[in-house]
Amino acid sequence: MTAGSSGWHAATVVGTQRLTETARAITLSAPGVGGALPGQHIDLRLTAPDGYQAVRSYSLVATGVDERVDIGVDRVPDGEVSGYLVDDLQVGDQMEVRGPLGGYFVWHSDDVAPVLLVAGGSGLAPLLAILRSRVAAGSAAPFRLVYSVRTPGDVWYPDELEAAPPGVEVALLYTRDAPPGWPRPPHRITAHDLVADGFSPADRPDVFVCGSTGFVEGAAALLTGMGHDPARIKTERFGGA
Repeated sequence: MTAGSSGWHAATVVGTQRLTETARAITLSAPGVGGALPGQHIDLRLTAPDGYQAVRSYSLVATGVDERVDIGVDRVPDGEVSGYLVDDLQVGDQMEVRGPLGGYFVWHSDDVAPVLLVAGGSGLAPLLAILRSRVAAGSAAPFRLVYSVRTPGDVWYPDELEAAPPGVEVALLYTRDAPPGWPRPPHRITAHDLVADGFSPADRPDVFVCGSTGFVEGAAALLTGMGHDPARIKTERFGGA
């Protein structure tokens, strides 16, 4: 498995899946790209007929397979690249990819420590790759995913999360609108949402937090305020607050 690579590689869209009204999963065939570690990302480059180029970074939602790139893209308001990828991209379209990139925000399947994953919106992407890698490796490490979204319609891969395997706990948090009868009223993430048996500061879990800048800063502050070791908290954020 390749932990990182340089240079651009031609890639072809071989599959897409609508995740929500604003999000889409995209699978690319990318000869020359090595299998990534869970938590890594790639750079994607699009070139217009007039030669104009745009480059964006996207976290991988699945990893470990050579010459395949799986990403999840959420449409950004007025985003020239995300809008195209979510609404207009077709199977057979071509682009370029570079990576996999990043060696900090990664999980290794031989690590047996508890893992606490905290995701805000499309920040689920690299954390889903970590969850999927746990399953593929047959790891018994205890996992807990705390996933905060605005509404039920914003949940990525709801069926997969609902069918989480033994040893994986999933807690869905809604900030604007919750399903009827949901036990937690809609509100932003709190320290109470991050408390669970087996994932306390005393259990020394590895913590991965991903989301918007505001979400990540808020969640990290809650975690350190609860007593989690800052050295065990890894964060990754995308643009916007």
